[in-house]
Amino acid sequence: MSIKIGIICPSEIAFRRFLPALQKVSEFSFAGVAIASPQEWAGNGVVTADTENIINKERQKAQTFVENYGGRIFEGYQTMITSPEIDVVYLPLPPALHFKWAKMALENGKHAYVEKPFTTELEDTKVLLALARQKKLAVHENYMFIYHNQLKAVQDFIASGEIGKVRQYRVTFGFPRRAANDFRYNKALGGGALLDAGGYCMKYASWLLGPTAKLVCANSYFEPEYEVDIFGSCTMVNDEGTVVQMSFGMDCDYKCELEAWGSTGTISTGRILTAPDGLEPDMTIKHNQDYTTCKLPADSAFEKSIRRFYECLSSDEVREDNYCVIERQSAFVNEFKKLSKNGK
Repeated sequence: MSIKIGIICPSEIAFRRFLPALQKVSEFSFAGVAIASPQEWAGNGVVTADTENIINKERQKAQTFVENYGGRIFEGYQTMITSPEIDVVYLPLPPALHFKWAKMALENGKHAYVEKPFTTELEDTKVLLALARQKKLAVHENYMFIYHNQLKAVQDFIASGEIGKVRQYRVTFGFPRRAANDFRYNKALGGGALLDAGGYCMKYASWLLGPTAKLVCANSYFEPEYEVDIFGSCTMVNDEGTVVQMSFGMDCDYKCELEAWGSTGTISTGRILTAPDGLEPDMTIKHNQDYTTCKLPADSAFEKSIRRFYECLSSDEVREDNYCVIERQSAFVNEFKKLSKNGK
Protein backbone atom coordinates (compact mmCIF):
# COMPACT_ATOMS: atom_id res chain seq x y z
CA MET A 1 0.00 0.00 0.00
CA SER A 2 1.42 3.40 -1.00
CA ILE A 3 2.20 6.19 1.44
CA LYS A 4 -0.24 9.07 0.94
CA ILE A 5 1.33 12.50 0.77
CA GLY A 6 -0.40 15.87 0.80
CA ILE A 7 1.01 19.28 -0.08
CA ILE A 8 0.43 22.34 2.11
CA CYS A 9 0.02 25.25 -0.34
CA PRO A 10 -0.03 25.03 -4.18
CA SER A 11 3.47 26.48 -4.56
CA GLU A 12 5.54 26.68 -7.73
CA ILE A 13 8.24 24.30 -6.50
CA ALA A 14 5.61 21.74 -5.55
CA PHE A 15 4.08 21.79 -9.02
CA ARG A 16 7.23 22.21 -11.10
CA ARG A 17 9.71 20.03 -9.21
CA PHE A 18 8.20 17.98 -6.38
CA LEU A 19 5.27 16.30 -8.10
CA PRO A 20 7.16 15.23 -11.26
CA ALA A 21 9.83 13.69 -8.98
CA LEU A 22 7.22 12.08 -6.73
CA GLN A 23 5.72 10.24 -9.69
CA LYS A 24 9.01 8.35 -10.08
CA VAL A 25 8.89 7.01 -6.50
CA SER A 26 6.28 4.26 -6.46
CA GLU A 27 6.17 4.01 -2.66
CA PHE A 28 4.29 7.34 -2.48
CA SER A 29 0.99 8.54 -3.92
CA PHE A 30 -0.27 12.11 -4.18
CA ALA A 31 -3.44 12.56 -2.13
CA GLY A 32 -4.07 16.25 -2.64
CA VAL A 33 -3.12 19.87 -2.02
CA ALA A 34 -4.35 22.18 0.75
CA ILE A 35 -5.20 25.83 0.39
CA ALA A 36 -5.31 28.05 3.46
CA SER A 37 -8.60 28.96 5.01
CA PRO A 38 -9.18 32.73 5.15
CA GLN A 39 -8.38 32.67 8.88
CA GLU A 40 -5.14 30.69 8.31
CA TRP A 41 -4.02 33.08 5.59
CA ALA A 42 -4.76 36.16 7.69
CA GLY A 43 -2.95 34.73 10.72
CA ASN A 44 -3.74 37.09 13.58
CA GLY A 45 -5.08 39.68 11.17
CA VAL A 46 -8.56 40.49 9.94
CA VAL A 47 -10.06 38.59 7.02
CA THR A 48 -10.75 41.10 4.24
CA ALA A 49 -12.01 41.05 0.67
CA ASP A 50 -8.37 40.95 -0.45
CA THR A 51 -7.86 37.81 1.63
CA GLU A 52 -10.81 36.17 -0.11
CA ASN A 53 -9.39 37.15 -3.51
CA ILE A 54 -6.04 35.59 -2.63
CA ILE A 55 -7.71 32.37 -1.46
CA ASN A 56 -9.63 32.17 -4.74
CA LYS A 57 -6.37 32.49 -6.67
CA GLU A 58 -4.84 29.77 -4.49
CA ARG A 59 -7.84 27.56 -5.26
CA GLN A 60 -7.34 28.10 -9.00
CA LYS A 61 -3.69 27.07 -8.68
CA ALA A 62 -4.68 24.03 -6.61
CA GLN A 63 -7.14 23.00 -9.32
CA THR A 64 -4.24 22.84 -11.76
CA PHE A 65 -2.48 20.41 -9.39
CA VAL A 66 -5.53 18.16 -9.32
CA GLU A 67 -6.06 18.29 -13.07
CA ASN A 68 -2.45 17.29 -13.75
CA TYR A 69 -1.66 14.93 -10.87
CA GLY A 70 -4.94 13.79 -9.32
CA GLY A 71 -5.78 13.96 -5.63
CA ARG A 72 -8.17 16.56 -4.29
CA ILE A 73 -8.24 20.05 -2.84
CA PHE A 74 -8.32 20.33 0.96
CA GLU A 75 -9.96 23.50 2.26
CA GLY A 76 -7.61 24.54 5.05
CA TYR A 77 -4.12 23.44 6.06
CA GLN A 78 -5.42 22.05 9.35
CA THR A 79 -8.07 20.06 7.48
CA MET A 80 -5.32 18.25 5.59
CA ILE A 81 -3.07 17.78 8.60
CA THR A 82 -5.83 16.15 10.63
CA SER A 83 -7.18 14.04 7.75
CA PRO A 84 -6.87 10.22 7.90
CA GLU A 85 -6.33 10.38 4.13
CA ILE A 86 -2.81 11.75 4.68
CA ASP A 87 0.34 10.00 5.98
CA VAL A 88 2.93 12.64 5.04
CA VAL A 89 2.77 16.42 4.76
CA TYR A 90 5.03 18.28 2.31
CA LEU A 91 5.68 21.88 3.42
CA PRO A 92 6.90 24.28 0.70
CA LEU A 93 5.75 27.35 2.65
CA PRO A 94 7.92 30.42 3.44
CA PRO A 95 10.51 29.47 6.10
CA ALA A 96 8.92 31.25 9.09
CA LEU A 97 5.78 29.14 8.67
CA HIS A 98 7.56 25.77 8.74
CA PHE A 99 7.66 25.41 12.50
CA LYS A 100 3.95 25.98 13.12
CA TRP A 101 2.68 23.60 10.47
CA ALA A 102 5.36 20.94 10.84
CA LYS A 103 4.68 20.86 14.58
CA MET A 104 0.96 20.42 13.95
CA ALA A 105 1.70 17.66 11.45
CA LEU A 106 3.89 15.77 13.93
CA GLU A 107 1.39 16.23 16.74
CA ASN A 108 -1.20 14.61 14.48
CA GLY A 109 1.02 11.65 13.66
CA LYS A 110 2.09 12.79 10.18
CA HIS A 111 5.60 12.57 8.81
CA ALA A 112 6.96 15.91 7.53
CA TYR A 113 8.94 16.61 4.36
CA VAL A 114 10.01 20.24 4.74
CA GLU A 115 11.59 22.61 2.24
CA LYS A 116 14.83 24.24 3.30
CA PRO A 117 15.45 25.73 5.75
CA PHE A 118 13.82 23.31 8.18
CA THR A 119 13.04 26.20 10.54
CA THR A 120 14.39 29.72 11.05
CA GLU A 121 15.69 29.10 14.60
CA LEU A 122 17.81 26.35 16.15
CA GLU A 123 15.53 26.05 19.19
CA ASP A 124 12.51 25.51 16.93
CA THR A 125 14.43 22.80 15.07
CA LYS A 126 15.21 21.07 18.36
CA VAL A 127 11.55 21.16 19.40
CA LEU A 128 10.45 19.51 16.16
CA LEU A 129 13.19 16.88 16.30
CA ALA A 130 12.33 16.00 19.90
CA LEU A 131 8.68 15.60 18.91
CA ALA A 132 9.59 13.47 15.89
CA ARG A 133 11.80 11.22 18.03
CA GLN A 134 9.09 10.86 20.65
CA LYS A 135 6.52 9.80 18.05
CA LYS A 136 9.01 7.88 15.83
CA LEU A 137 8.12 10.03 12.84
CA ALA A 138 10.32 10.91 9.90
CA VAL A 139 11.28 14.49 9.06
CA HIS A 140 13.39 15.70 6.17
CA GLU A 141 14.97 19.01 5.10
CA ASN A 142 14.95 19.22 1.31
CA TYR A 143 18.47 20.29 0.39
CA MET A 144 18.16 18.07 -2.66
CA PHE A 145 21.45 19.07 -4.34
CA ILE A 146 23.39 17.07 -1.75
CA TYR A 147 22.19 13.83 -3.40
CA HIS A 148 23.29 14.80 -6.93
CA ASN A 149 25.89 12.50 -8.51
CA GLN A 150 28.03 15.45 -9.59
CA LEU A 151 29.19 15.99 -6.00
CA LYS A 152 30.71 12.50 -5.84
CA ALA A 153 32.15 12.89 -9.34
CA VAL A 154 33.93 16.09 -8.27
CA GLN A 155 35.33 14.45 -5.13
CA ASP A 156 36.46 11.40 -7.09
CA PHE A 157 38.32 13.69 -9.49
CA ILE A 158 40.00 15.51 -6.60
CA ALA A 159 40.92 12.17 -4.99
CA SER A 160 42.63 11.12 -8.24
CA GLY A 161 45.34 13.70 -7.53
CA GLU A 162 44.78 15.57 -10.79
CA ILE A 163 44.95 18.98 -9.07
CA GLY A 164 47.29 17.97 -6.26
CA LYS A 165 46.44 18.81 -2.67
CA VAL A 166 43.41 21.07 -2.25
CA ARG A 167 44.48 24.34 -0.67
CA GLN A 168 41.04 25.93 -0.58
CA TYR A 169 37.44 25.51 -1.66
CA ARG A 170 35.23 28.43 -2.62
CA VAL A 171 31.44 28.13 -2.83
CA THR A 172 29.41 31.00 -4.27
CA PHE A 173 25.64 31.19 -4.66
CA GLY A 174 23.64 34.27 -5.50
CA PHE A 175 20.97 35.55 -7.84
CA PRO A 176 19.53 38.86 -9.09
CA ARG A 177 17.04 40.84 -7.01
CA ARG A 178 13.50 39.50 -7.30
CA ALA A 179 10.15 41.26 -7.03
CA ALA A 180 9.68 43.40 -3.93
CA ASN A 181 6.81 41.20 -2.70
CA ASP A 182 8.92 38.03 -2.78
CA PHE A 183 8.95 36.39 0.69
CA ARG A 184 12.76 36.43 0.66
CA TYR A 185 12.65 40.16 1.45
CA ASN A 186 10.11 39.80 4.26
CA LYS A 187 11.58 39.25 7.72
CA ALA A 188 8.27 38.04 9.16
CA LEU A 189 8.18 35.23 6.59
CA GLY A 190 11.76 34.14 7.24
CA GLY A 191 13.41 36.08 4.44
CA GLY A 192 17.07 36.94 4.03
CA ALA A 193 20.07 35.76 2.08
CA LEU A 194 21.39 33.61 4.95
CA LEU A 195 18.28 31.45 5.23
CA ASP A 196 17.96 31.16 1.46
CA ALA A 197 21.27 31.09 -0.44
CA GLY A 198 23.57 30.95 2.59
CA GLY A 199 22.04 27.72 3.83
CA TYR A 200 22.98 26.02 0.57
CA CYS A 201 26.60 27.14 0.87
CA MET A 202 27.00 25.97 4.46
CA LYS A 203 25.28 22.68 3.71
CA TYR A 204 27.78 21.96 0.95
CA ALA A 205 30.75 23.24 2.94
CA SER A 206 29.97 20.98 5.89
CA TRP A 207 29.60 18.05 3.47
CA LEU A 208 33.02 18.83 1.99
CA LEU A 209 34.73 19.21 5.36
CA GLY A 210 33.14 16.33 7.26
CA PRO A 211 32.28 15.92 10.95
CA THR A 212 34.91 18.30 12.32
CA ALA A 213 33.73 21.30 10.26
CA LYS A 214 33.30 24.53 12.20
CA LEU A 215 32.38 28.09 11.27
CA VAL A 216 35.14 30.55 12.17
CA CYS A 217 33.94 33.89 10.79
CA ALA A 218 30.82 35.37 9.23
CA ASN A 219 29.47 38.67 7.98
CA SER A 220 26.10 39.94 6.76
CA TYR A 221 25.24 43.00 4.68
CA PHE A 222 21.94 44.87 5.01
CA GLU A 223 20.59 47.58 2.70
CA PRO A 224 18.53 50.42 4.24
CA GLU A 225 15.33 49.64 2.35
CA TYR A 226 15.22 46.01 3.48
CA GLU A 227 14.82 44.51 6.95
CA VAL A 228 16.65 41.33 5.92
CA ASP A 229 20.24 40.55 4.98
CA ILE A 230 20.97 40.91 1.27
CA PHE A 231 24.50 39.49 1.10
CA GLY A 232 26.79 37.48 3.31
CA SER A 233 30.07 35.62 3.54
CA CYS A 234 31.71 33.16 5.90
CA THR A 235 34.55 30.69 6.34
CA MET A 236 34.47 27.11 7.54
CA VAL A 237 37.43 24.89 8.45
CA ASN A 238 38.01 21.35 9.71
CA ASP A 239 40.61 19.74 11.96
CA GLU A 240 42.82 18.93 8.96
CA GLY A 241 43.04 22.64 8.12
CA THR A 242 40.96 22.44 4.94
CA VAL A 243 39.16 25.73 4.28
CA VAL A 244 35.89 26.58 2.52
CA GLN A 245 35.19 30.24 1.82
CA MET A 246 31.56 31.09 1.01
CA SER A 247 29.73 34.08 -0.43
CA PHE A 248 26.02 34.33 -1.05
CA GLY A 249 23.40 36.92 -1.88
CA MET A 250 20.06 37.80 -3.43
CA ASP A 251 20.95 41.06 -5.14
CA CYS A 252 23.80 39.76 -7.27
CA ASP A 253 24.86 38.58 -10.68
CA TYR A 254 23.86 34.91 -10.81
CA LYS A 255 26.49 32.48 -9.54
CA CYS A 256 26.26 28.90 -8.37
CA GLU A 257 29.91 27.91 -8.31
CA LEU A 258 32.41 25.60 -6.71
CA GLU A 259 36.12 26.22 -7.06
CA ALA A 260 38.68 23.77 -5.69
CA TRP A 261 42.13 25.36 -5.81
CA GLY A 262 44.86 22.77 -5.62
CA SER A 263 48.64 22.72 -5.49
CA THR A 264 48.96 21.72 -9.15
CA GLY A 265 45.59 22.70 -10.63
CA THR A 266 42.12 24.15 -10.12
CA ILE A 267 38.65 22.90 -10.95
CA SER A 268 35.49 24.97 -11.18
CA THR A 269 31.83 24.28 -11.87
CA GLY A 270 28.82 26.49 -12.51
CA ARG A 271 25.69 24.58 -11.38
CA ILE A 272 26.90 22.77 -8.28
CA LEU A 273 23.81 23.55 -6.17
CA THR A 274 21.01 23.90 -8.72
CA ALA A 275 21.48 21.39 -11.56
CA PRO A 276 18.03 20.44 -12.93
CA ASP A 277 17.11 16.93 -14.05
CA GLY A 278 19.01 15.80 -17.12
CA LEU A 279 21.62 18.56 -17.15
CA GLU A 280 25.25 17.47 -17.48
CA PRO A 281 27.09 20.31 -15.72
CA ASP A 282 30.44 21.49 -17.08
CA MET A 283 33.60 21.25 -15.00
CA THR A 284 36.65 23.27 -16.03
CA ILE A 285 40.11 21.93 -15.18
CA LYS A 286 42.91 24.49 -15.10
CA HIS A 287 46.64 23.77 -14.90
CA ASN A 288 48.33 27.18 -14.81
CA GLN A 289 47.17 28.64 -18.17
CA ASP A 290 45.96 25.39 -19.75
CA TYR A 291 42.18 24.81 -19.63
CA THR A 292 40.08 21.78 -20.43
CA THR A 293 36.38 21.11 -19.89
CA CYS A 294 34.53 17.89 -19.13
CA LYS A 295 30.94 16.92 -18.35
CA LEU A 296 29.73 15.91 -14.92
CA PRO A 297 26.92 13.34 -14.65
CA ALA A 298 23.27 14.26 -14.97
CA ASP A 299 20.97 13.22 -12.14
CA SER A 300 17.52 13.66 -10.59
CA ALA A 301 18.34 15.18 -7.21
CA PHE A 302 14.73 15.85 -6.17
CA GLU A 303 13.78 12.23 -6.80
CA LYS A 304 16.78 11.04 -4.77
CA SER A 305 15.86 13.39 -1.92
CA ILE A 306 12.38 11.86 -1.83
CA ARG A 307 13.93 8.38 -1.84
CA ARG A 308 16.12 9.39 1.11
CA PHE A 309 12.97 10.47 2.92
CA TYR A 310 11.42 7.08 2.23
CA GLU A 311 14.47 5.44 3.82
CA CYS A 312 13.78 7.56 6.92
CA LEU A 313 10.28 6.12 7.09
CA SER A 314 11.61 2.58 6.66
CA SER A 315 14.69 2.56 8.92
CA ASP A 316 15.15 3.70 12.53
CA GLU A 317 18.87 4.13 11.88
CA VAL A 318 18.43 6.32 8.81
CA ARG A 319 15.71 8.33 10.55
CA GLU A 320 18.00 9.06 13.51
CA ASP A 321 20.84 10.00 11.18
CA ASN A 322 18.53 12.45 9.41
CA TYR A 323 17.59 14.05 12.75
CA CYS A 324 21.29 14.69 13.40
CA VAL A 325 21.89 16.06 9.89
CA ILE A 326 19.01 18.52 10.23
CA GLU A 327 20.14 19.75 13.65
CA ARG A 328 23.72 20.18 12.46
CA GLN A 329 22.63 22.38 9.55
CA SER A 330 20.43 24.49 11.84
CA ALA A 331 23.33 24.86 14.28
CA PHE A 332 25.61 26.22 11.53
CA VAL A 333 23.01 28.85 10.58
CA ASN A 334 22.63 29.77 14.24
CA GLU A 335 26.39 30.07 14.64
CA PHE A 336 26.55 32.36 11.61
CA LYS A 337 24.05 34.71 13.26
CA LYS A 338 26.19 34.85 16.42
CA LEU A 339 29.44 35.45 14.53
CA SER A 340 28.17 38.01 12.04
CA LYS A 341 29.19 41.55 12.95
CA ASN A 342 26.16 42.97 11.18
CA GLY A 343 23.66 40.26 12.16
CA LYS A 344 20.21 41.41 13.24
